[in-house]
Amino acid sequence: MSVVPEEQAPPPRRPSRAVDLVLRVTGGIVAVVAGALSAVLELLLAPARVGGQLIGAAVLVAIGVNVALSWFAHEAVGRRWAVALPALPWFVIMITAADRTAEGDILLAGNWVGLAVVVAGATTFAVMAFRLILAPPSVRPGD
Repeated sequence: MSVVPEEQAPPPRRPSRAVDLVLRVTGGIVAVVAGALSAVLELLLAPARVGGQLIGAAVLVAIGVNVALSWFAHEAVGRRWAVALPALPWFVIMITAADRTAEGDILLAGNWVGLAVVVAGATTFAVMAFRLILAPPSVRPGD
């Protein structure tokens, strides 16, 4: 009784170095822009109220979106330090929003939602970075 070996599929083709670099840089730029958009979205949701009471939707958005952005930045750029790409514009916008303008306006009030957004967002980025530091190096196909 003979067994005919099944035909094996060829290994996937690895993109050229130039294409790989362009994709990684593009992913990094997308992560930076998404980090800034995340901060703006959280600032818009911070004063959300239901029945006159603050609901804190911005806190949940800060946690969920910052986890997703950290993961995306790491996967798109392929480096552990990439988690800083969405974190930096997020921190800059949050610090700027917590300061008064020349007219006395403030975007991120010192109520429980404003404080919770900053703490939750910063903690999320810190935990994601810490997890990447502790993770064993990943082996990518073709590396």
